[in-house]
Amino acid sequence: MTFTKRGALAASIAAFALLLTSCSSSGSGEGGTETVRLGVVGESNPYWVDFVDAAAEEGIEVDLVDFQDYNQPNPALSNGDLDLNQFQHVVYLAEYNVANDDDLVPIGSTAIYPLALFSDTYQSVDEIPEGSEIAIPNDVVNRARALLVLQSAGLLELEGGGSIFSTPDEIDPETSKVTIVEVQADLVPNSLADVAGGVVNNEFATKAGLDYADAIAQDDPQDPNALPYVNIFAARAEDQDNETYLKLVEIYQGTQAVQDGVVNDSGGTAVMTSVPVADLLASLERVQDDVRANS
Repeated sequence: MTFTKRGALAASIAAFALLLTSCSSSGSGEGGTETVRLGVVGESNPYWVDFVDAAAEEGIEVDLVDFQDYNQPNPALSNGDLDLNQFQHVVYLAEYNVANDDDLVPIGSTAIYPLALFSDTYQSVDEIPEGSEIAIPNDVVNRARALLVLQSAGLLELEGGGSIFSTPDEIDPETSKVTIVEVQADLVPNSLADVAGGVVNNEFATKAGLDYADAIAQDDPQDPNALPYVNIFAARAEDQDNETYLKLVEIYQGTQAVQDGVVNDSGGTAVMTSVPVADLLASLERVQDDVRANS
C-alpha cells in the first residue's frame, strides 16, 4: 500500500481504537447556569475535576464528553454534538480540516509537550563539536519536529526554514553543524552513548528515566516552528468569539490547580502556554497550506 506524506502523517498521529464512551446535550442547567459540552480524551485525569469546579464558580457548567479515540472529537464538534474540544495540537487540527473540508479553529492554547535534545557527553548545545552526529526519531511526525528543534537550537538549517514535513534531505550542509542519524523513536534514549545527542519525545524520555531538567534544548513555544505542536481548545468557526467559550479558556489558563495538574499528569514534561489566538490561527493556516501542498 502506498501512502502520501499526508496519509503517513495522519496515520502516525491517530492510531487508536474507535470507541465513543459518552454523549450529552447542551442548554441551560439548574438556576440558569449555562452548560458547555467539552470533548476530551482522558476525562479521568484529575485536573479535569479542578477545571469543572473552577468553571462552576463562574456560572458555567462543563459537561465533559469523554472519548477513547482521537478520531472522534473533531467530527462530534463539527456536527454539533460538542461545543468545544480539547485534545489536539494545531497539526492534528490542520490535518482534519484539510481531509474533511472543515473549518474548525483554535480559540486558546493549553500546553506543549516538548521534544527535547539530550546528551550523555555535553552539557550545552555550544559544546557539541562540528560534524557530530545527532539521533532523531524516524517516524514522519517526530522526525520533522526533531529537525525543527535542532534548527531552533542552531545546530542545523533547513531549506526554506522547514515545515511539518521536513526530512534530513532538506538540511543545508554548508550552514549546519551536525549530521543526522535516524532511529526508531523508542530507541533514541539507548543511542545517546553512541552519538553527541538525541532528540527524545516526552513519552520515551519519561520511560527511559531522563530528566527534562537535563535537556540541553527543546521546543520553544514562542518559536513559530513550534506553534503547530501547541495543544488547543477548538471550536466551530462561527463560535470563535463566543464569550463563554473564551471564558473557559481563561479559566483553564488561570487556574493554578489545573495548570499544575496537567504538568503532573505529563510527568513534569508539559510546558503550559498562553499563545495569542491570532498566532494560533496564523499557524493553522500555514500548516493547512503545507498539508495541501504535500497531499
